[in-house]
Amino acid sequence: MRQKVFLLDALALVFRAYYALIRNPRITSKGRNTNAQFGFTNTLLDLLNNQKPTHMAVCFDTSAPTERHTEFTEYKANRQDAPEDLKAALPDIKKIIRGFNIPVIEFDGYEADDVIGTLSKQAAKAGYEVFMVTPDKDYGQLVDGNIKIYKPGYQGGDAEILGAKEVCEKWNIKEVHQVIDILGLMGDAVDNIPGIPGVGEKTAAKLLAEYGTLENVLENADKIKGALGEKIRNGANSAILSKKLATIITDVPVEFHAEDFKVKEINKDLLAEIFSELEFKTIGKRILGESFNVIPGAAPQGVQTDLFGNAVDTPAAKSKGKKEEEATDEDRAPSTETLHAGKTIHNTAHQYRAITEDAAIDTLIKELMEQPEICFDTETTNLDANDAELVGMSFSYKTGEAYYVPCSPDQEQTKKLLKKFAPLFDNTNIIWLGQNLKYDMLVLKWYGFELKGNIFDTMLAHYVIEPDGKRSMDVLSVQYLGYEPIHIDELIGKKGKTQGNMRDVELSKITDYAAEDADVTLQLKQVFAPLLKTKEVEKVFSEVENPLVKVLTDMEFEGVRIDVDFLKEYSSQLEQEAKQAEENVFQQAGVKFNLGSPKQLGEVLFEKLQLDPRAKKTKTGQYATGEDVLLKLAGQNKIVDDILAYRELTKLRSTYVDALPQMINRKTGRVHTSYAQAVAVTGRLSSNNPNLQNIPVRTDRGKEIRKAFIPRDNGHTLLSADYSQIELRIVAAISGDPAMCEAFKLGKDIHTATAAKVYGVDEADVTKEMRYKAKSVNFGIIYGQGAFGLADNLGISRTEAKEIIDNYKKQFSNIQKYMDDTINFARETGYVQTLMGRKRWLRDINSANFTVRGFAERNAINSPIQGTAADMIKLAMIKLHHEFKKNKFKSKMILQVHDELVFDAVLEEVDTIKPLILDCMSSALTLPNEVPVLAEIGGGKNWLEAH
Repeated sequence: MRQKVFLLDALALVFRAYYALIRNPRITSKGRNTNAQFGFTNTLLDLLNNQKPTHMAVCFDTSAPTERHTEFTEYKANRQDAPEDLKAALPDIKKIIRGFNIPVIEFDGYEADDVIGTLSKQAAKAGYEVFMVTPDKDYGQLVDGNIKIYKPGYQGGDAEILGAKEVCEKWNIKEVHQVIDILGLMGDAVDNIPGIPGVGEKTAAKLLAEYGTLENVLENADKIKGALGEKIRNGANSAILSKKLATIITDVPVEFHAEDFKVKEINKDLLAEIFSELEFKTIGKRILGESFNVIPGAAPQGVQTDLFGNAVDTPAAKSKGKKEEEATDEDRAPSTETLHAGKTIHNTAHQYRAITEDAAIDTLIKELMEQPEICFDTETTNLDANDAELVGMSFSYKTGEAYYVPCSPDQEQTKKLLKKFAPLFDNTNIIWLGQNLKYDMLVLKWYGFELKGNIFDTMLAHYVIEPDGKRSMDVLSVQYLGYEPIHIDELIGKKGKTQGNMRDVELSKITDYAAEDADVTLQLKQVFAPLLKTKEVEKVFSEVENPLVKVLTDMEFEGVRIDVDFLKEYSSQLEQEAKQAEENVFQQAGVKFNLGSPKQLGEVLFEKLQLDPRAKKTKTGQYATGEDVLLKLAGQNKIVDDILAYRELTKLRSTYVDALPQMINRKTGRVHTSYAQAVAVTGRLSSNNPNLQNIPVRTDRGKEIRKAFIPRDNGHTLLSADYSQIELRIVAAISGDPAMCEAFKLGKDIHTATAAKVYGVDEADVTKEMRYKAKSVNFGIIYGQGAFGLADNLGISRTEAKEIIDNYKKQFSNIQKYMDDTINFARETGYVQTLMGRKRWLRDINSANFTVRGFAERNAINSPIQGTAADMIKLAMIKLHHEFKKNKFKSKMILQVHDELVFDAVLEEVDTIKPLILDCMSSALTLPNEVPVLAEIGGGKNWLEAH
């Protein structure tokens, strides 16, 4: 097999890795952003595992100036500062590379491109197959028979290997050496290479097709007519300089020594050290073995994480039968203390006891009855609380001590046992502590019991202290206590088909495991309770999040009935419509192809049918065919409308219509969604199995799915109540803008009132188009939408969009002031907050990098708005739950979706509860500046009709 040399363009790959995760960064427990380290390590692993290189090196730029900088002082001068987190990542990345025993090559006075160019030529001459690993297009000039570009996949895309043929096709040239000619003519904005002003890529390619080289183009400039000829003559010197700047040097004083570049055994100690420091738990286990673990210390106060959406290196929820909600990012401890790491059950004093005899159980209950606070945890047979059986219960009220009470597989025996605990559960003087207590309370509810005292949920306490991040008990224990709990796979094996059941674990092992959970959670409460005060988030915890647990427990227990017959019929209808849409596409395309393949679809639309001569390609080289692209082409050609219809039909059918019947609980015949309180950084609830937040409502076909949600029987009807334009009302209230506040106080249509102000006309003269544009500005401007975004959204010119926005800011000046003041507040404090005091920390708000800073600024503006809306509906739910219980209504609140609440209402109670629902919703949270809060309510035989 031929030997392969891979030469990596370090900084190009590092920048790419960092920005790939900019919206959802990975943050360690010490508050460090590890986007760049994580992404680069994954690229390195992918190459080593899948490409099997025999030789490898990683090449870096140095800070020393190069000849290019000397000749042209503006070279790369327009590049913005690298983000601070990226700069800080470079020493780690070099350490990781050393850990893999891969040489780092850099040489003052030369760029990494030059080093790679030189080594590539040397290695190819020595008979090696060379791959230059980079996303940089300029490397095309180096490609020949033995040298290729290896472009790693981006955000899930496939990697590309570019030889001479692919390079020439990308640039529309005949020979790879023309890459420097084309760059000389058109310049390179990224590196600030000027080229000839007014000459773009297509023009440059046409000139080279005719004249072959840049020099020949310049020699024949007098023959080129019109404005183009004049541009070329005027830009000759610039073109010559630009070609030189773009030319990669291949005689750098570095040498390819095969033995030095050979892929070797890794340095396990060095990798263990850096992976532990960066908290790369999963990567570490994959490379170093299952014994590898991360025990991070604590972090300084005021450092904040952002939500991270990548599932790689994300520990699963503890599958001990208790499904913990988790956000997908690294948490950090906000303590200034450094914890002693490495504590486990084997080196930490503890007293964990299994309580099995009746007399011992009675004694335990008597002791527990005397405690003001008890930590409670359950072990079960299933992650789904609605389908789980109790295996055991654990209790703890003193640090280092806990008790485990096993439950019989005989469910009647378990109910008898629980009856003994009923006085304890009913004791309203006890505060129950737990991690994701909703799960435990739901399990108990299925047996007919509930915890009647107040609660303290450590998961939710951490959520308001640190709204971004993972918060499983294991992670929190390591970060805040320096204690590594027993892992579930030690008891029942790893996740998968062979995983066992908690029921099968021997008593001594499950006792340690379950009792430890209760003990650890008790200690977490002791850490979090004072932090709630110092972080000033006690109010949102005690008035919003904590009381909501019992509300959600009851809602999840109730579930909602699903009309299976309707869904079967609708599925058949969607299938027929999808087939017809597919056939329509094939007829118009004149060819049958895989409609689910973006590559084949792009070729049909943009090569065969030529729908858009300016069609863009993705990073993987295929045409972009996303919904945003197709929507811009909709109306121009019927085939696009049919493609969009096909996509919608197939997605609706697979994701919702065919999936919902599979989610019906066998015991109840209803669907029981699970609400997650501690995931969305804004404070909004999310849900899964099914995800109600994602059920489409913008299209008629999508809305039809709501018909499947029906009352439990003929004696009930569904009621749906939702807030009216709540986020805009919050904008008006917290900005105090007089024009917007007045519009809401007078009960005007806010979009019509906005349009009248923006266009300077009477409200009676506002057209449908004016209102539509004003609506887009109303919803867009608070989320950072500028003229470009508005123009793109409305299909208007950027000039018109800018004029609309300028008029908007002029007429509603307090909104701009709110935006400016909020950003300034965030810069000074490091956070923003809702009216209830929910905080969001913005660690990048003062970044020197405007891309990173801009993202933080947009979050600063919209987080108080979205978060206040989230707080409001949660407060309404708490209020309604209390009123329904107090009045002993049989009607139930069953669903929450965005700004909407759904009720399974007893027919005889409808007239009584309707005004109560509206009153509770409108009075849940009083807005400043007397901006009224309005809710609307409807009813019907299904959710669609009710809404």
